[in-house]
Amino acid sequence: MYNNNGVNLTPGLLKSILWVVAGIILFVIAMAFIRPWYNVWSQEMEGKAEFAKAEQNRKIKIEEAKANLEAEKLNAQAEIERAKGAAEAIRIENGSLTPTYIQYLWVRQQSDLSNKTVIYVPTETNLPILESTRNLMNQSAE
Repeated sequence: MYNNNGVNLTPGLLKSILWVVAGIILFVIAMAFIRPWYNVWSQEMEGKAEFAKAEQNRKIKIEEAKANLEAEKLNAQAEIERAKGAAEAIRIENGSLTPTYIQYLWVRQQSDLSNKTVIYVPTETNLPILESTRNLMNQSAE
């Protein structure tokens, strides 16, 4: 078949064009039905992924809490052992805390301040400022 535009439309070419158009129409109709199902499936998969992530985060928080609890227990045990040592030291000192012993403990504590700057201010009694204020309080009470 020959038309006015000079394009030769044979029955085979016309049949192929009709099959392509029918295929495109069928594809569009199929997508109209498949697309909503795909959206539902996609959202379901996203929900499952978010749930799995939340579950993993919850497990991580539980493990961190367990580790913190264990650390606190160990810190408490260390504090108890320090207190036992201090009690033993006081017992050796005849059961009394003397000002000299308190001063010794203060000086020993200062050695633990490795990254801090400590400024010593000389006083009349050569005691730390903490101790020199005690003398002022005793004098004002008299």
